[in-house]
Amino acid sequence: MDRQQQLDDLFAQLRNAAAPAEMEALQNGIWQLWLDTGDQLLNKKLETGMRLLAAGDYTTAIASFTTLIEQKPDWAEGWNKRATAHYLRGEYRASLLDVAETLRREPRHFGALAGWATMLRMLGDDRGALHVLQRLSKICPQLPGLQDQIHDLRDRLDDAHG
Repeated sequence: MDRQQQLDDLFAQLRNAAAPAEMEALQNGIWQLWLDTGDQLLNKKLETGMRLLAAGDYTTAIASFTTLIEQKPDWAEGWNKRATAHYLRGEYRASLLDVAETLRREPRHFGALAGWATMLRMLGDDRGALHVLQRLSKICPQLPGLQDQIHDLRDRLDDAHG
């Protein structure tokens, strides 16, 4: 089974998963596939970027992820990691652009979708956030707290227009 088939299979199971432990195991399996560039040198560069990110050195992490993107532009996770680094630096516009590139390459990227919804809420775009969370709900409907967030946003939008 190739990487894409493995991902499709894991996502099909994730859509039907109800137990938090099962969802977590499936998401971890998906992350393992997403985090593999298919190239040992690029995997090392990714590890370096992730260490820099964890250490709070966002500027150097962004540079590292940018190099990854330049070397493997079709790989979604390079864009997603750089989106995270931009987000942590408070650069929401740059982060949103990278999230869009991530989702262009992997429309089911639940991490990018969750981040996108968070930024939209922070920017006061409740309607946009609701749309993104509904998209996330199609991928992982039982994600803990997701349905509550959707209901809260719907109530807030209804109150604003009531």
